[in-house]
Amino acid sequence: MVSTTSKNRNILGSLIGEAPAPAVTNPPNVEAAGGAPAAAATAPAVPAATIPPRVNDRIMGLSRLASGDLQEKTLRLVDPARCRMWARHNRKYDLLSPETCSELLEGLRAQGKQEFPAIVRRVTDDPAFDYEVIAGARRHWAVTYLRQVEHREIKYLIEERELSDEQAFRLADIENRARKDLSDYERAVDYLNAIDLYYGGVASRMAERLDVTKAWLSKFLDLGRLPAEVVAAFGDHLQVLEKHARDLKPVLAQNPERGRVIAAAKKLSVDQSARREAGEPYLEPAKVVVILRNAGLGKAEAPTTKDETRVVKLGAVTLFTVKPKGPGKAVVELALDAGASNADFVAALEAELARLRPSA
Repeated sequence: MVSTTSKNRNILGSLIGEAPAPAVTNPPNVEAAGGAPAAAATAPAVPAATIPPRVNDRIMGLSRLASGDLQEKTLRLVDPARCRMWARHNRKYDLLSPETCSELLEGLRAQGKQEFPAIVRRVTDDPAFDYEVIAGARRHWAVTYLRQVEHREIKYLIEERELSDEQAFRLADIENRARKDLSDYERAVDYLNAIDLYYGGVASRMAERLDVTKAWLSKFLDLGRLPAEVVAAFGDHLQVLEKHARDLKPVLAQNPERGRVIAAAKKLSVDQSARREAGEPYLEPAKVVVILRNAGLGKAEAPTTKDETRVVKLGAVTLFTVKPKGPGKAVVELALDAGASNADFVAALEAELARLRPSA
């Protein structure tokens, strides 16, 4: 099979080789009778053949392609169902939603097509898929959503490349590093896995390949090393930032401080779960850090919502309030006219008891 580049060179050569023959403007002199030269016959000049602008542009493009100044890319429109996420993809696909992809969805609806292609590579180990997505998970989710939920005739625009795993990791990192919707913690976990998989555990080697400083990379590696209990204490891992790991690093360095931090984190995790079930906002990340630091340093725990009146809701419906009444006591006031079932009340009360009495 003749390569695309060879074909282009052949086409270029044939186009350039079809230059018109030079036009004759002055025929040779012929002597007239009597030896005097005859008057030169003035034949009309034959205009040089002109190349249509479109053909000329094509010739110039092929010339740049043949010289290596341009690179051809093959883009395809495919069914997103034939594409799977790369196992090492750095985005939590199951966390994508109409809210997190709202701007992308609006753009696709307005244009009726995908503007920028996703980067994929071909797979051969699963007949259910033709490609795996290296960069473009949000675009894949959005196109799938528009096809399945809104029944729009739209396909997934892809660019296929041949990439090693390490190259795929770097490409995905470059594309997502500046995106706000990829959390610090997701990026940190990705880096922590990659340093062992591709760089032999050597941070300086990884930093060089990513074109970042070792100090910058080390901060994210520290974030990725946070204990799972500490991450859960924030309620949502998307709220865990690099600066939080930096603040907690001294009290996680060794025992007994580390043990006290883990114990406090477990209690906070229960409290955050209760907040989520009640439809309340999570405790602010800054407060979580203060509580964990104080626990590690052996200081008295900062006041939490256990010392405040809590309103427990099911969606927008208030089920009951919990008011502290002295040490080890609380008063529960039920909203008996709430539009909720007894089972809803029981589930909410059990969650609240678990928050108030985590060791029971």
